[in-house]
Amino acid sequence: MALRDIIGQDRAINILLKTIQRGRLPSSYLFAGESGIGKKLAAINLAKVINCLTASNRDAEGIDACDECPSCRKIDSGIHPDFLLLSPEGGLIRIEEIRAIDDLLSLKAFEAIYKVVVVDDADMMNQSAANAFLKTLEEPPGNSLIILISSNPDRLPDTIRSRCSRINFTPLALEACEEIIKKVLSQQSEDKVQRSGKREEVKKRRSEKGPKTTALPDSRTLSLLVRLSMERPGNVIAGDLIEEREWFMELLKDMLNAEKDGWTSKEEMEKWFELFLILLRDMAVFKITRNEKDLINIDIKERLNKLSSSMDITVIIDNYQQLNTLKGYFNFHLNKSLTWNYTGSLLRKAMGGANA
Repeated sequence: MALRDIIGQDRAINILLKTIQRGRLPSSYLFAGESGIGKKLAAINLAKVINCLTASNRDAEGIDACDECPSCRKIDSGIHPDFLLLSPEGGLIRIEEIRAIDDLLSLKAFEAIYKVVVVDDADMMNQSAANAFLKTLEEPPGNSLIILISSNPDRLPDTIRSRCSRINFTPLALEACEEIIKKVLSQQSEDKVQRSGKREEVKKRRSEKGPKTTALPDSRTLSLLVRLSMERPGNVIAGDLIEEREWFMELLKDMLNAEKDGWTSKEEMEKWFELFLILLRDMAVFKITRNEKDLINIDIKERLNKLSSSMDITVIIDNYQQLNTLKGYFNFHLNKSLTWNYTGSLLRKAMGGANA
């Protein structure tokens, strides 16, 4: 994939390509926008464009990555020695990760024209990491590019944001989201066939029928995936949204039955809260409008009706506000068991005898 192949972000992509054409590439970027709408994909492909070994692609009006040269392939595979993609570990980016960035940037490039560092979820830097990173931004090495990615850019210190050229990525239109999801699922299907084909070759073609393609979803399932992804197709790439929701509903049932904490990590706790806030949103919409077309979880409207039947709309809204406020404290490392027990007590009081 090249930069121009990214769907639904024409304005951001055109700004990046024109900057390269004019030879005015800054030392650092901040890619800001909702999660799952193409920021990381754009960052990786920007690294490919500026390091593409096909000279004509860099000089021509239609500048873009060729996707075929060794540089493009290595960056795609994450094995290029002058490219680093950094993500939070355990929900934080620590000073050790920032030192790894400094180590890469301090060295002369092995192969690339530009050394590129991409920091995903950059707003998850702790204070010491942010302080150390500020020094890197203040004195960037030549022929290097740092790209920060954030869905919560306001959490970054002003001193860091002010030193980056900001590119805003906008929410995707419904049609663009559907197109991306179809493309992703089609690619996943092809990859599965290729892997299956290799296994069949190892087994010396024991079956004459060979690998079968995985059927792509029908229009109803595709529409549901778009809704569940909140029109952020990156969420579809990250996992099975329907299976994830079933996991969430099972834990909700356990919580309403006052069973033991079912979250295995802080990340699971955060994901569960995200899904529950969406559920409460649907319950409120259904309670007020009775219009199922406005629901995100449209395929489980009967369960939504059952959960909300014993709840007044003011109770639903009050619970949404309380749990959304509680979610805002997750960066303070809330105890999982205490959070489970508190949330369960709140919901059992609000829902009465309702069962998920």
